[in-house]
Amino acid sequence: MEPGNRRLIRPSISEATDRPPRKDAGAKKVMPPDQTNAENFYYLKQMQSKTPMTIVLKDGEILSGVIEWYDKCCLKLNREGAPNLLIYKSNVKYMHKA
Repeated sequence: MEPGNRRLIRPSISEATDRPPRKDAGAKKVMPPDQTNAENFYYLKQMQSKTPMTIVLKDGEILSGVIEWYDKCCLKLNREGAPNLLIYKSNVKYMHKA
């Protein structure tokens, strides 16, 4: 038995371009939100209850006080017997309740 003449079947260019576009081809991934509600909730709760906080900076310095206000990049720490501080969030290693 001789093998038959086999041909690869391809669609013509006009048939390939006439197809409707795939749904996932144009879909872009949604960027995650810039700020989470969990961070806002935590800071607001600590500010309202005036919870004494301990903030450890990246260089190892330890600061204690009450968070007076915050924004996207800074925290204002109100301290007794010492000057108030404006701290960049990027310099904070971690923080916890005192």
